[in-house]
Amino acid sequence: MTQSLTERELQERIEALGPWFHNIELRGIRTAPDHFLGDYPALKWREFSNALPHDLTGKTVLDIGCNGGFYSLEMKRRGAAHVLGIDFDDEYLAQARFAADVAELHIEFRKLSVYDVGQLRQAFDIVLFMGVLYHLRHPLLALDLLYENVVGDLLVFQSMQRGSADVAPVQEDYPFWDTEHFDQPAYPKLHFIEHRYASDPTNWWVPNAACVEAMLRSSGFRIDAHPEREVYICRRGQTPAIPGGVYPAKG
Repeated sequence: MTQSLTERELQERIEALGPWFHNIELRGIRTAPDHFLGDYPALKWREFSNALPHDLTGKTVLDIGCNGGFYSLEMKRRGAAHVLGIDFDDEYLAQARFAADVAELHIEFRKLSVYDVGQLRQAFDIVLFMGVLYHLRHPLLALDLLYENVVGDLLVFQSMQRGSADVAPVQEDYPFWDTEHFDQPAYPKLHFIEHRYASDPTNWWVPNAACVEAMLRSSGFRIDAHPEREVYICRRGQTPAIPGGVYPAKG
């Protein structure tokens, strides 16, 4: 049990599980005190935390790409009945389990890909999809699978964005020879990274703001709030662009 660890032993365990991407305070010790983004993700959480219910009593939460478990911990602290964090990285899952143990919070963690969420066979009241989209080779497929399988009500979405922060009005259709709109900075654009960005080979696609909103709508989500530059609070709203999806759930 981690509660019997001395401060020095706790520090040693944190360092042994590193490096950490989530800077989490565990009994007064920070897991990533020298994070290049600062106090991350707490600094982002402070910008949108009030957009979510403070009382999650009885609610179920799925944290996709949970990393070191920061958001899973926050959801459980708000009283969620069941929090499930999934990630495909064993090192992140080990960090998340350790953090939850130190915080004395009962959270379930599983190794699972976003493409396999159909295996859960459950819709959750709140689904967190934070900082995952741009790490995926098939981002729109992932959003479709979330809509079809696990988002029962609320989707909390965040993605790194590059390019224009403006969102241009887009027509329902354009003539074949009409090409000028593609050159507008605020037209939906998804930038492909062939090699690396920020020294990370898992950064594949980086959208601009218009593309984020268009992809969410295309998968059937309604954007209810935009409390932080990269964060969108969404609900199941409209019929997806391809009703019923085109990708069967695995399971």
